[in-house]
Amino acid sequence: MKITRIAALAAVTAAGLMLAACSSGDLSGSETSAPTAEAEGSGELTPITVGLLQIAPSAAVQLGIDEGIFEKHGLDVTVQLGQGGAALLPAVSSGSIQFAVGNPLSVLVAASQGLEMSIVSGFSAVADPPPSGIVVKEDSGIASWKDLEGKTVALNAVNTQGDLTTKAYVEKDGGDPAAVNFIEIAFPDQLAQLEQGNIDASWIPEPFLSASLATEGVTFLGDPLTAIDGLYTMVGFSSTAYVEENPEIAEAFAAAITEATALAMDDTDRYRDTIVEFTGMPADVVKNIALENLSGDLDRGVIEELSAMALKYGFIDSEPDLDKVIIQ
Repeated sequence: MKITRIAALAAVTAAGLMLAACSSGDLSGSETSAPTAEAEGSGELTPITVGLLQIAPSAAVQLGIDEGIFEKHGLDVTVQLGQGGAALLPAVSSGSIQFAVGNPLSVLVAASQGLEMSIVSGFSAVADPPPSGIVVKEDSGIASWKDLEGKTVALNAVNTQGDLTTKAYVEKDGGDPAAVNFIEIAFPDQLAQLEQGNIDASWIPEPFLSASLATEGVTFLGDPLTAIDGLYTMVGFSSTAYVEENPEIAEAFAAAITEATALAMDDTDRYRDTIVEFTGMPADVVKNIALENLSGDLDRGVIEELSAMALKYGFIDSEPDLDKVIIQ
């Protein structure tokens, strides 16, 4: 498994795993020489570095590497593991890494602030059964989205797709989204805080969702990410400059992502095995977690709806130029 880890990654990832602290790799955003398409047609592989989070869906990229899919498309991939999108975006922008897989809202926010980023492929999207969602205590009196008004909801990070879509559902249900209090608590700590009454609701992904629902007195409110039909939880992206200078490499990356995600969905046993290897999660846990829908296909309408929602709720001050952000 060809992985370069980032130094001192001791933070809990979205899968609730501690990333190993290693010395190699850097997502600081320092500029490096980016590979170009000069090797196209020469039969040589083009080296690229792809930034990933060490969570279950990202394992589909590792599966594609292991199965030779990226090599088939002319790419020699090195993976760098990042703590979150905040680290991936500046590294992609500077050319330290050429591609990354992360949530589309972060890309839209960056683009709205003048950081030229382009989404080049789909990757993962909401699914049924949901791989994430909000849980509450059965005796909390919270039975609808409107009931979150005036309540405290924990997320691993605020100003993300979790609180954005929760706001949308609260308003749709007749509540005041501005009256919901969102706070940051690491995923592994949220269940204890919920049971102790320090928070009213908890937004969590797998495997924490299954663990919470297996706890007596805890129930599922819903998955806020379904506020947008087919919402991407992650997409493949690069800098606009890199895509414009290397369109063949961008197309090859998107094609490889499409093939790798299709393989993961077609052979879920192999995919789950790779999740175990990639994340270090126990095999018995991975065997039972709900999987997200994986596909490299990119639906522009989903990104447009997400951008409009982000503008409505003040996550961005103005919408970015989606013709530059979305590469199809």
